[in-house]
Amino acid sequence: MRPTIDATPLAHSLPLSSRPAALDPSAPPAASAAHVSATPNVLFVDQSGQLGGAEFALLELAGSCVTRSEVVLLSDGPFRTRLEAIGARVQVMNDARVSGIVRQASGLNCLRVVPGILRQVRAIAQRARAFDVLFLNTQKALVLGALGKPLHRRPVIWYQHDILTREHFGRAQLTVVKWLVRFAVDLVVANSQASANSLAALTGIDVQRVPVIYNGIGAGAFGRFDGTDVAALRRRLGLPEQAWLAGLFGRLAPWKGQHVALDALARLPDAHLVLVGAPLFGEDAYAQRLRDQAAALGIADRVHFAGFQDDVPAWMKAMDVILHTSTEPEPFGRVIVEGMAAVKPVIAAAAGGVTEIVRHGKNGWLVKPGDVAALAEAIGVLRADPSMAQRLATQAQIDAHTEFSMERYVQRMTQAIGQAAR
Repeated sequence: MRPTIDATPLAHSLPLSSRPAALDPSAPPAASAAHVSATPNVLFVDQSGQLGGAEFALLELAGSCVTRSEVVLLSDGPFRTRLEAIGARVQVMNDARVSGIVRQASGLNCLRVVPGILRQVRAIAQRARAFDVLFLNTQKALVLGALGKPLHRRPVIWYQHDILTREHFGRAQLTVVKWLVRFAVDLVVANSQASANSLAALTGIDVQRVPVIYNGIGAGAFGRFDGTDVAALRRRLGLPEQAWLAGLFGRLAPWKGQHVALDALARLPDAHLVLVGAPLFGEDAYAQRLRDQAAALGIADRVHFAGFQDDVPAWMKAMDVILHTSTEPEPFGRVIVEGMAAVKPVIAAAAGGVTEIVRHGKNGWLVKPGDVAALAEAIGVLRADPSMAQRLATQAQIDAHTEFSMERYVQRMTQAIGQAAR
């Protein structure tokens, strides 16, 4: 059964190092001194300077409390520019060797960068002393921020954006996360029930005590294209005006499954595929393999590599259908909710947090991950039945606005921060 958005209220928060009082998510903000404790000064820490799902979630949250927060980034990039554009204070603490640690790194490789890790732990701890709460937005931020708790002694929140399994992470990383969560984190918030379940399996913590707060999507950016001439929009974006376009959004990476979409496209004469995204973490070889695959399949003229695009709403509005083709369980599926907000039918791989968003045949279409035939068939069904595609898209827009709104996300996350501070 698909859980509702408030299936795990903040009253069931995870008391790891401390036991904060329970909150009623529907209660209005308290007054006077209690209100001050509910709006603490927050130091946010994120490992990436690039723009991914975790970073977009933090962007909105930091923007809601720019007067009482600061963001520490462990590497520089366009994320810093976006934060500064909304008035956020940003500090970059970059150590190239520490930034180079990958998810599947061995314990030995981690040991080699211990001096750099200790420097960053001390630097974050020193900065955290000036704030009421330390909010860690990514896994590497968790390690560097939580290790410094004896130095800064501030409440620690970790927003878990990952499914914590050996398919995604090395044994050393999972072991470190397990013990830090148990002994150095005051509150873990998961971005989906799938993520929460993986945390419970790793740490032994009761999953009912892990609050789930879904990412919020600002629907206003999509509304500005309502009534826009699609042909004119495609012309502006350099896309074929009359073609039937399937859009796949996200970084180019093997587990995101762009190769699956290419194989499906080869079975769909005249349809075009638009890949919006770029390789981020040493995945340039995969991006080249995609181009080679398109050429080998004889569909290169129907595949459009758009690269990274900042104006996602415009590109989504130009599509006929939005695809999600991850071959491994997705922790959440932000791009799916964005497609729903764009009032486009969404076809998604049924695994992980995706099944908490998409109701098959109601607000979208689910297919088995990695199943080329099923994906091609689903695309063909929606292409042949525009009325059904529109029905799915209309319900999807309603769900995006009610269940995954930015206002709901910021309200619940702000309450979680205030809870941890108390």
